[in-house]
Amino acid sequence: MDLSMLPDGGMRWLDASGPESMIVLSTRVRLARNLSGVRFSTRTTATDRKDILESVARACHKSGQLADAVEFDVPSMSSLDRNILHERHLISRELMGRDGRPVSSAALFTEGELGVMVNEEDHLRIQVLKSGFDLSGALASIERLDNDFGRELSFAFHPQFGYLTSCPTNVGTGLRASVLIHLPGLVLTKEISKVLQGLAQVGLTFRGLYGEGSEVVGNFFQLSNQTTLGKSEGELVDQLGKVVRQVVEYEVEARAVLERDAPVVMADKVWRAYGLLRYARNLSFEEAMNLLSGVRLGVGLGTIKDVDAYTLNKLLVYTQPGHLEDIIGLGVDEAELNEARAEYVRSLLQPGLDDGGDQTEKSSES
Repeated sequence: MDLSMLPDGGMRWLDASGPESMIVLSTRVRLARNLSGVRFSTRTTATDRKDILESVARACHKSGQLADAVEFDVPSMSSLDRNILHERHLISRELMGRDGRPVSSAALFTEGELGVMVNEEDHLRIQVLKSGFDLSGALASIERLDNDFGRELSFAFHPQFGYLTSCPTNVGTGLRASVLIHLPGLVLTKEISKVLQGLAQVGLTFRGLYGEGSEVVGNFFQLSNQTTLGKSEGELVDQLGKVVRQVVEYEVEARAVLERDAPVVMADKVWRAYGLLRYARNLSFEEAMNLLSGVRLGVGLGTIKDVDAYTLNKLLVYTQPGHLEDIIGLGVDEAELNEARAEYVRSLLQPGLDDGGDQTEKSSES
């Protein structure tokens, strides 16, 4: 399937239209579901997976929210296209195939901010991805879609334990809610360890930019619930929401302290990051994320005024290896990727700049 079939590239969450979008980039809620009477994904046969996919496809077409969804047959896609979908947060590593080989009948149905992964760790992973901090809106959207599916599909459910899942940690509601949040203030004031330790005490956890197994880079954290049993979907989301609001307040306070106590150091950090990104000719992924973090901080503080949140969000995704390979072609080495990353960043932060020389040289020539 051609990725251009997605009208917004499947990345509506990039538009920075949601609440607190300079600090909270996106909100995601997922529900794990399995069909009753069918073996879990770890034991399914190719025939089982084909039947699951056909059942979910019928349910999608009857759903008011996914009736016109684009369907991606994951095994038939190139490894590059699968990686691009992963970098856009539309599919998980499990659906991609951790060994590079997706299981048969693995699929993604997506329309707007909604999607469903089929034959992942569970038969279905229903998800909604929203811009900014919008847990209540995400929960409302996914509950409507879950109800649509529930009218067409019979889910594995136990009266005592709730929804049954392949992984015991998802049993109960099957809900995982998360926010992607930017916390440079807490990192620079060295308060981040206290905040992260506090998460564990209330049943929450943190991960990197791409969830489980990914490292924290650029001061971007994913905060999410750790348990799904014993509380309702609403209670889990409310708990996460309260903690995230508190973390946002801590981050705002930390930024105020930095501006008050070290204004020159802060300004230097922000403008150095901006200058390097505008003129660099070679950027590794980690360096780009760290510099983008500095620029994002500057924009959030109002220090940098000619860059918007949408541009920063776009850079966060399009500087990933898969997107760069799609731009410059397959078979490139790391050095070429780093050069392409720097060029792409310059094209967004300083459009019209002649790569043959900087603005000072242009002025002297004129």
